[in-house]
Amino acid sequence: MTSVYVYAVSYDLGFAPNPFGGLCSLACCKPKIREKAVDGDWIIGLTGVKIKPAMRCVFAMIVTSSTSLDEYWRHTDFTTRRPVRNGTPKKQVGDNIYHRDTPASQWLQEDSVHSQLDGTQCPLNTAHDTRINRVLLSNKFVYFGASAPLVPQPVRVALQYSRNPRDYRKFDAAQAKPLLDWLSPEIARHPNQVLADPIDFASSAKRFSSTLQRMI
Repeated sequence: MTSVYVYAVSYDLGFAPNPFGGLCSLACCKPKIREKAVDGDWIIGLTGVKIKPAMRCVFAMIVTSSTSLDEYWRHTDFTTRRPVRNGTPKKQVGDNIYHRDTPASQWLQEDSVHSQLDGTQCPLNTAHDTRINRVLLSNKFVYFGASAPLVPQPVRVALQYSRNPRDYRKFDAAQAKPLLDWLSPEIARHPNQVLADPIDFASSAKRFSSTLQRMI
């Protein structure tokens, strides 16, 4: 049965999810969703407390495949998704950041959005991201970014979704039908497209502090 995961996007950098190059990937953050979502499930990110106004749709993706963090790093198809912190904003927010020598080895973290200010590994972000060794991938998505449209009020009412939760809410396809009926035509009209830069793209060179719970 199809599940629909809806959550509040705290920072829209193009990092989590990363929608560039015709593929939408969720490799960092949201470990509970990365653990549970399966092919065919929807993941939808809305603005909330930290990005206002609330209840705008930043992106919608249908999970079409998944892989491990290890394979994400090793596979040549995904090397372009590794971060380059002195590169363009798109390169700076690369999400292919974790690797290890063997399954028993400690995770290594590339210089990235989730590193410390000096580019060294952030243990707290590493522990949070790697608690689930799984990356969700989609080639059926639409990414609105800064052009994020407001979710229509009838849709919000039908879902009884007046504000974003701290983590996420899960619906079945029947419960979420008004939301999916609104978004499905958008994916059909703009398949795998980035319609506008991420809302926080100007902060792509910053880092997320797990201690302060904000970009610095």
